[in-house]
Amino acid sequence: MSAITLDRIDRKILFELMQDTTLPVAQLAERVGLSQTPCWKRVQKLEAAGVITGRVALVAPEQIGLRLTVFVEIEAADHTSDWREAFADLMSVYPEVVEVHRMAGEVDYLLKVVVPDMASFDAFYLSLTDELPCRNVTSKFSMERMKATTALPIDTITP
Repeated sequence: MSAITLDRIDRKILFELMQDTTLPVAQLAERVGLSQTPCWKRVQKLEAAGVITGRVALVAPEQIGLRLTVFVEIEAADHTSDWREAFADLMSVYPEVVEVHRMAGEVDYLLKVVVPDMASFDAFYLSLTDELPCRNVTSKFSMERMKATTALPIDTITP
């Protein structure tokens, strides 16, 4: 999938929406220097093109009892398409897995797992390792979240 060409206004719209998706169209239009209708049409175009993939509420995990974040490194048991497909299917079963990355280097996959406590993580770990053979599984526990953002570093100056 190739990136679409975004002009300066599209980038400003994305910048503003990444900061606050609840902005009324009138405010968004004012911030990016457009009238409401052209601004709304650009937002719709960005959604249709798959640039804007959703609008969500960001929730502080600790405020809803999810106090433990674990980064899990997985080395695949083998590198066949069957194993990869089984792994992808299995990841969709676990709501506590909030990110999955296929990596280059010593580790094949990196998971971000968010759970209430160590007992919950242990249950996840035991289930994961029972369901799918892995060569190695290493868990790294986050002590403190020092920065978390969903805003991407978009350049609003250049076209």
